Parts: sequence; structure tokens; C-alpha cells
Amino acid sequence: MKKIITFLKTSNRYKHLVGGLMVGLLGFTPWTAIYATVVAACCLELKDALRGGLWDWIDWGLTIAGGGLSVLFWLIV
Repeated sequence: MKKIITFLKTSNRYKHLVGGLMVGLLGFTPWTAIYATVVAACCLELKDALRGGLWDWIDWGLTIAGGGLSVLFWLIV
């Protein structure tokens, strides 16, 4: 459990997970939720790349994972 918490605290990865979840919840349907989450994840990583950083696939994947959780929520509801 400590490894997971340490992993999520590294580089504010928990913010990507929560942000993807919130964007997906505001999609109101599963398809728009995943689409909006993918667009948001790509925009976040593009911003990092344009400011001299590197594209971080882990952050991108965590944002998509948060959107995936919201898709599950919308499929159940």
C-alpha cells in the first residue's frame, strides 16, 4: 500500500487520476466521458512538452484511467 501511495505522490500523479475522473463525470455519457478525458490528457501532456518538459506516458495513462472510472460510473448509472 505504501508503494502505491508513494507512486501516486510522485510528480502529482494523483492529480491526473482525479482530474481525469472529474472531466469524465462531466461528460454525462460514457462516450463523451472517454473522449473528453483523452482530449484533456493529450492537452495536459502537450502543455508539458511545449514548456520544455517531456511527454509523460504515466501521467497520460493515469488521466485516462480516471476517465475510465467515470465511464464505469456512467455505464452503471
